[in-house]
Amino acid sequence: MSDDQYTEQDPTTQHDQPRTEGEQIEHPGLTAAMGDEPDHGEDTYRGSGRLEGRRAVITGGDSGIGRAVAIAFAREGADVLISALESEAEDAEETARLVREAGRKAVLCLGDLTREEQCAEVVDRAVSDLGGIDILVNNAAYQMSQPGGIADVSTEQFDRVMKTNLYAMFWLCKKALPHLEAGATIVNTSSIQSRQPSPELLDYATTKAGIVAFTQALAGQLAQQGIRVNAVAPGPIWTPLIPATMDEDKVEGFGEQTPMGRAGQPAELASAFVFLASPESSYVTGEVLGVTGGQPLT
Repeated sequence: MSDDQYTEQDPTTQHDQPRTEGEQIEHPGLTAAMGDEPDHGEDTYRGSGRLEGRRAVITGGDSGIGRAVAIAFAREGADVLISALESEAEDAEETARLVREAGRKAVLCLGDLTREEQCAEVVDRAVSDLGGIDILVNNAAYQMSQPGGIADVSTEQFDRVMKTNLYAMFWLCKKALPHLEAGATIVNTSSIQSRQPSPELLDYATTKAGIVAFTQALAGQLAQQGIRVNAVAPGPIWTPLIPATMDEDKVEGFGEQTPMGRAGQPAELASAFVFLASPESSYVTGEVLGVTGGQPLT
């Protein structure tokens, strides 16, 4: 193996640190508005049939981690329903195009998951358009950094964070459960914030800790039914949510505090979701898999 090939395998340099100087975009943040667009695995992810014939629902599937997971699932053989906000339709359409390019079916379901009715619509569309649900990925999330701390977190913001990150997960799991059979999997997106909360993300970190508890409790409840429930806990990952919700000083140098010295790319999380959704992890449930660039989940 040449020195160049070794360099390509070095995780500290496998991806460049995102160019973040002065990066600020309007919420909810579209990929095209970013100066340095994330890598979702468009040119790199290679499937091997690990999810052949499966039917997956991915919330927040328009961009960032959700898009990377949708690409990976499709290339592993799964049909995908992509749930996103109507304001994110442009990104959602691109994700759907990439799923179809992989030869799989893509269904778009646009709407606000803070409404229980929309969560029911997502499940109903998956059952009617995909024929059922084998994999549920609860990935949609909302955050808004408040450097002033709790005094600056409005009730409206707190409510939105809770409903997007926790209520929607609860509603989707509850409504999907009657359609899940033995062998089905639920994968929730938590965060390193669940264990190492940043003061300016108090409400967001609270929900991410709640996702861990929810995951472990639901896993214990559903294990005898042959349904597994796990979570992925990302570290600092370069997605539109970052420049759309964080102050400029936090965006600049984002991820450099990790032992690997850089932010992660959405593509680097895809295989974790594939592993937890596939039979390869058949004896794994109630676990939280950290993808954090070396920051411990403690």
